[in-house]
Amino acid sequence: MNSVNWKRNITYFMIGKAATLFGSMLVHYAIMWHITLQTQSGLMITLLAVAGALPMFFISPFGGVWADRYNKKLIINISDAVIALVTLLMAILLALDFEYIGLLLVCSVVRALGQGVQTPAFNALVPDIAPQEHLTRVNAVSGTIQSVVMFASPMAGAAVLAIAPIHALMFIDVVTAAIGISILLFLVKVPAREKKGEIPPGARQYFHEIGEGLKYVKSKAFLKKYLILSALFNIMVAPAAMLTPLQVARNYGDGVWLLFDTVSFGAEQRLAALEITYFVGMILGGLLLSLWGGFKNKSHTMALSTFLLGLGAVGLGLLVNFWLYVICMGFIGIIMNLFNPTSMAVLQTRVEPDFMGRVFSVLMMMGSLMMPLGMVLWGPLGDIVDIGWLLLGTGIFIFLMGFVFMFDKVLLAAGAPKKTAEE
Repeated sequence: MNSVNWKRNITYFMIGKAATLFGSMLVHYAIMWHITLQTQSGLMITLLAVAGALPMFFISPFGGVWADRYNKKLIINISDAVIALVTLLMAILLALDFEYIGLLLVCSVVRALGQGVQTPAFNALVPDIAPQEHLTRVNAVSGTIQSVVMFASPMAGAAVLAIAPIHALMFIDVVTAAIGISILLFLVKVPAREKKGEIPPGARQYFHEIGEGLKYVKSKAFLKKYLILSALFNIMVAPAAMLTPLQVARNYGDGVWLLFDTVSFGAEQRLAALEITYFVGMILGGLLLSLWGGFKNKSHTMALSTFLLGLGAVGLGLLVNFWLYVICMGFIGIIMNLFNPTSMAVLQTRVEPDFMGRVFSVLMMMGSLMMPLGMVLWGPLGDIVDIGWLLLGTGIFIFLMGFVFMFDKVLLAAGAPKKTAEE
């Protein structure tokens, strides 16, 4: 693979994805902040989590089959285009004063369906255009770029919402989607590789292909263990991922907070500060991993990350000072961008190309199912029990999970350099 060509391809690929991600995150924050501040209800946050995740559970198996069989670039662009068209329709309805919570939830459902189709294709396309020996660093750089976008998007979203209604952000998302689609379509070149034949028409064949993917997962001990750990992780991380904005809204009220006795923070600004600090942490974590590369055995990097992430969740549960709370969220951002690119690199190097899309779809199914299942438990419980206690308990559980990555022989073999690991 030509060094200049693959680096140029990856650069265009990341820029295109960053463009669409920026618009998507604008809409994501607009919906989340609107529902959080308007309702301050754990049940409504749960409904938002379900609307944004459960559709991916149902569509991602088909997305995985399509990613293994068809043009991945085309799949990503078609799903982005459909999301953009639906977002445009929602923006027009909102502009015509059809604004209500149910419409925002419908928007989240449609966007989740599109994400469920494109994410397996996106993850499976990376090893097609980048050398295997560079995948950890490529994923780290990609995570850093995405974190920069996520860092900018809540600031931009807060600024736009201060002077314009929510549907203005949706119109911006349509424009950024068009930019991202154009870059991926015309500038990213994907080397051809031998693939299986086209899928014959009929639902039975699709389910057969999905079943083949599940059989492949069952045949690999490290994949089974990784998916079980992923399921547990998604349940336990749900309070930190979904309930922290609600915790901030409840614990720190509507009053104005001062930074250095000069800069004031209202409710929306505090939520934006929380998200911004998290993504600053992700930027730093991605830069650290791209320079460091992690431990020689990737499982050790994941173990360290899990230990530290558990401690971070415990910190969110114990801290009462808002600014220390924000700093702790930034620390969690650093750790997440050590763990995610490393785990992605393990899968991209250990899974056979013909099953890559379906394996990522199974992983997405687990995440999209476990997160809302966790919120079904934690969301209503968060209306009864202080959210700090939920963060404390789940943080301890996540910390203990780190010992599995540290000592499990199967995971250690999967994380070892490929030339020395057992296949």
